[in-house]
Amino acid sequence: MTAQTQTNRRPVILTGDRPTGPLHLGHYVGSLKSRVTLQDTHEQYVLLADTQAMTDNAHDPDKVRRNVLEVALDYLAVGIDPAKTTITVQSHLPALAELTLMYLNFVTVARLERNPTIKEEIQARGFGRDIPAGFLCYPASQAADITAFKAHVVPVGEDQAPLIEQTNEIVRRINHQVGREVLPECKALIPEFGRLPGVDGKAKMSKSLGNAIALGASPEQIKAAVHSMYTDPNHLRVSDPGQVEGNVVFTYLDAFDPNTEEVKALKEHYRKGGLGDMVLKRRVEGILQDMLAPIRARREELAKDPDYVFDILRQGTAKARALTQQTLDEVRDALGMFSFEARR
Repeated sequence: MTAQTQTNRRPVILTGDRPTGPLHLGHYVGSLKSRVTLQDTHEQYVLLADTQAMTDNAHDPDKVRRNVLEVALDYLAVGIDPAKTTITVQSHLPALAELTLMYLNFVTVARLERNPTIKEEIQARGFGRDIPAGFLCYPASQAADITAFKAHVVPVGEDQAPLIEQTNEIVRRINHQVGREVLPECKALIPEFGRLPGVDGKAKMSKSLGNAIALGASPEQIKAAVHSMYTDPNHLRVSDPGQVEGNVVFTYLDAFDPNTEEVKALKEHYRKGGLGDMVLKRRVEGILQDMLAPIRARREELAKDPDYVFDILRQGTAKARALTQQTLDEVRDALGMFSFEARR
C-alpha cells in the first residue's frame, strides 16, 4: 500500500472476541453497540480470535471451533454489517503467527509477566507457575493482530489498556530499529460505560461464571436472570432506605434505560425508602425484553442458514489474509530478513 493510499483511508479499527461461547450483555455494552456505529465512520475489522482462545482452552478445541459460528451469529444479529465490516477468523491468517514469532524477539519474559492484565488473568485462572506459554505470550499475539491490520484504534475495556501500551512498545522498538515508521501506533478506545457486572453482583458478567444474560436468551431466561439480580441485602422491607451503589439493578438501569431523568428520580426514591426491589426489576426486565427480542429473532433466522454465515466469514478472511500478508512482507523487508526475490 502506498503512502498516498494509506493517507486516504478511513481510520482503521480492529476489534474482536474469543469464541468460547455466545456473547452476552457485557459484550454488547462494552463493544458491540459501538461497533455498529463505528462501522459507518471507520474501516472496521472484527477478529474471531480462535487461536488466542486456545491459549487456555487447548484441552477442549471443539468448544472453540463450534463457537466461531455462535459468535458470528451474534455479530450479525446486533447489526454488524458484512458490507461495512470485515469479519475474519484468526487461525486462517498465517501472517499473524509469523508476526507474533517476530515480535517475541522485541519483548522480554519479564516484561510480559509485568503486564497488569496478564498478571491479573494468571491469578484469576490459578495458573501459578504452570502458565501456558501461549497465554504468557498473549500480548505479543495481540500486537501482531493489531499491527497486521495497521489499526489506529482498538476498542478495549479499561483493564485491557496495558495490552495496547505493550503493542505500542513493540511498534516503537521496531520502528526505531529500522529508522522509519513501518507500523503505526494505536490508541485504546475505552467505552464510556465501564464493565457490566454479572447478575450476581460478585464479578464481571462472564459465560464461565454463569452470571451472564446471553444476547440470544429466551424471554424466560431473561426474566429469571433479572429476578435473581443482586440488590441491597439490607433493603429488607419496601419502607427501608436502600443503597444504590453496588446495586446491580441500578447499574443495569444506568446502562440500558434511555430515560436518565426517571432513573435519577428512582435512585432518590430508593435511597429515601418506599421503593421495592421488584418494581425496579420489572422495569429492567421490560427494557431488556424489548431490546433483546429483535436481536434474538434475527439470530434465530440467521441460524437457519449457517452456509450464509460461513460464506461471510470465508470472504472476510480472504480479504484479511491478503492485507495481513502485505504487512508481514513489509515488516520482513524493513527488518532486512532473507528474501529469495532480493537475493544477490
